[in-house]
Amino acid sequence: MALCTPTLLVYPLHRTLASISPSGFFLSCARFLGLRTWGRSINVLRSPVGSRVSSKRWNSGIIYFSLSDDLDSGNGSSVDGYVKKRNIVEHILLLRAKENLSDVEEKDMLDYLYTSQYQMSGIIAISLGRIECPNLDNFTHAVYMRFQRKEDLAKFYSNSYYSRILKEHVTPYCYGSISVDYESEVEDDIIPIFRRGEEFNYGVECLLLISISKTAPEHAVEDALASLWNLTLDFGSDIVQATQGCNLNVADSEYTHAAVMRFPSFEAFKIFTESPIYKDMWKLKFHAITGKALLLHFLVDPVGTELM
Repeated sequence: MALCTPTLLVYPLHRTLASISPSGFFLSCARFLGLRTWGRSINVLRSPVGSRVSSKRWNSGIIYFSLSDDLDSGNGSSVDGYVKKRNIVEHILLLRAKENLSDVEEKDMLDYLYTSQYQMSGIIAISLGRIECPNLDNFTHAVYMRFQRKEDLAKFYSNSYYSRILKEHVTPYCYGSISVDYESEVEDDIIPIFRRGEEFNYGVECLLLISISKTAPEHAVEDALASLWNLTLDFGSDIVQATQGCNLNVADSEYTHAAVMRFPSFEAFKIFTESPIYKDMWKLKFHAITGKALLLHFLVDPVGTELM
């Protein structure tokens, strides 16, 4: 599979990573389109590379994932083998810019979107940029935001300032867009919650939108997700953080799930997406249950070098 392949029938479903050495964690699931869907986060600033995941059904709508590893328990944030987590809400906005968009207009659009975090409450993390590879859906730019609660996201959508930003600085330059929102978890600590620190100042932001077929067998979905999680763990520190979950945006329901994964470098991103084990897993586990998927990425520069 080519690194910049546009829209395909099968693509990876990434997951949330955060700095811990757990012996187990709960994966909360909700029913969506008749399937159990899920959201998870784990940080690999210190990754349990040897950990493996096994899954089993546990009551209705919840799956228990057990991780076994040879590492000592983490930095004191875990209790009885479980790490304290904080719910967060992720927001993805994909834009189709007009072909005649100038550099000045692009900078104006991205600057206003980026600085919206200082004008509105609720946004606790943001990254955005020009999508690096062409795609069949013709998306050219991506915006990622994180909120603490779903209520904060709802206020964001209805905020008059944001509406004015879209009307005056986005819509004139674009001819289409799509938004995807999902709830997930991260470790309850400042760095993973607010995406602060050196690890988040640069790298590659990878965005995945995926549509799981309504007829996909539940056991096949669970097996595929567990297999992907094991692969994600194997890549250890090549992933800074990732989150994933079920799409909550009923207005844009083309994709059922979404994920955000931050790589420390383009080289790490390339190693992951071009690895034979990665390609084989999608062919064996996801091909039969995936309707369509879209994998995009953009480069992240330290604040102050490109924007503002």
